[in-house]
Amino acid sequence: MKGFLLTTAFTALALPAVAGESWDNVRAQLYGDKALLDGTQVIALDVPYRSPNDGRTQIAAHVAAPAGKRLGEITVVLDENPMPVSAVFEMDQPQERFFFDVTMRVNGPTPLHVVAETTDGALYVVEGFVKTSGQGACAAPPGTDMEEALATLGNMTIGVDSLKSGGALDKLAALSQRQRQLDLDISHPSNSGMQMDQITLLFVPMRYVEDVQIDLDGGGYVGMTGSISLSENPRVSLSVPAQTQSVDVTMTDTDGFTSHAHKDLAGF
Repeated sequence: MKGFLLTTAFTALALPAVAGESWDNVRAQLYGDKALLDGTQVIALDVPYRSPNDGRTQIAAHVAAPAGKRLGEITVVLDENPMPVSAVFEMDQPQERFFFDVTMRVNGPTPLHVVAETTDGALYVVEGFVKTSGQGACAAPPGTDMEEALATLGNMTIGVDSLKSGGALDKLAALSQRQRQLDLDISHPSNSGMQMDQITLLFVPMRYVEDVQIDLDGGGYVGMTGSISLSENPRVSLSVPAQTQSVDVTMTDTDGFTSHAHKDLAGF
């Protein structure tokens, strides 16, 4: 999957911006001729109609596996982004329900797709659309000085709170599933390779959060593969079992830099 992220980045740049063509290309490379089922009863997208900040757009979804199934992997595709396969969540512990919310760069107006794969290999997909200011967020200059960014590189903050939801029924569902929300803030410039240093006028080398492994109570829970679509200093939020007592996070970026964070939690 990680190699495919880089492959699709260059493939997408070479393709004309024809409606549907980017998705058709990504879909074919990811899933071949496998059937993608209507996921409107499985995946509830939560994305803005128009991004208030193209460089830090929240892309979120609540995913519930069909009865008798469990979720194994969830893929987020921003069709027209330079690296369209923007985040992949691979579950070490398959879940009946899963929530994620990730801050991303949205390079321009784009369809987006979220694909949920259950452990039996079934694929469910939903489509959305995000309008933007068209500022080209992936090539926008870094928001912080690079020396400052490198000084705090890899610092992480973990917080756990009640699972956020849009209404009373969602809150009751979260309680019945005994879930809470983990918020992970990562200090990282997420250099896209398309940004220009405003002093030297040279392109800043690509360097982004490639892998985030989240372990709960000493065992694997979920791993996220990132991309240049992740915002500067990204926040990754996701659902965790309410009874979780400890969280360990290991972040690795494309330069091979690794950092670790640990947090002990009060019981539910």
